[in-house]
Amino acid sequence: MTLRELDNYFNSFLKKENYANDIAINGIQVENSEPDKKEIKKIAFAVDACEATEKIAAELGADLLFVHHGLFWGHCQPITEALYKRVSTLINKDMALCAYHIPLDANNPYGNNYGLASRLGLTNLEPFGTWKGMTIGVKGELPEPLTIDMISEKVMRIGKMPCAVLRFGKKEIKTIGIVSGGASEDVETAISEGLDCFITGEFNHEQYHTAEEMKINVIAGGHYETETMGVSLVKEKVEKELGIECVFIDLPTGF
Repeated sequence: MTLRELDNYFNSFLKKENYANDIAINGIQVENSEPDKKEIKKIAFAVDACEATEKIAAELGADLLFVHHGLFWGHCQPITEALYKRVSTLINKDMALCAYHIPLDANNPYGNNYGLASRLGLTNLEPFGTWKGMTIGVKGELPEPLTIDMISEKVMRIGKMPCAVLRFGKKEIKTIGIVSGGASEDVETAISEGLDCFITGEFNHEQYHTAEEMKINVIAGGHYETETMGVSLVKEKVEKELGIECVFIDLPTGF
């Protein structure tokens, strides 16, 4: 498939047009030399478009890098310093870049939040949490109550630890709201909806006392870690449906 054909394929289920308020530019951010002709034989998937990720993708022979966090965020940016390094690496290697931000957070079933809900085995799923008028998270119920430590172990990748676990609520947890990445403020939505636990990536100082006083459990799994899910699920879908060779580049930041 060509770059244009692949981007149409990605958007057939990620549907960037439904997320017009996203600050990111979704879809193709940097094209290759022949977007309508050159065959994409290998795709690298990663959370972040950075110089290190791009160099690894190039070394692995990827024709396309697909990420959650791209390079362009909806405003004019001079292509200097770090951005120059990132853009020039792509152009010099004739490697295209596709990025899907909020569409990849919100998608059911291939997004970060529904993917984490599936990992936990949540049932009775409902939309949860909004940003700029877009619903991006999910809430649901565990089949049976679990402790916060059991939930932490299930939601994280093998060998990974959450950045923070706040044991402020019930010992036995049944209901959970999830918004990946930097969604600390959505703990207030979780509180207002009577949930037992809130899972996000980063949890800010400003919401700590609110969570403690309102007695809700919080798991901050890490911005990076909670957003490896979407790109991994899209990778699996591409491999299964299109048969294109794919690789996942894991460059955790610890945040």
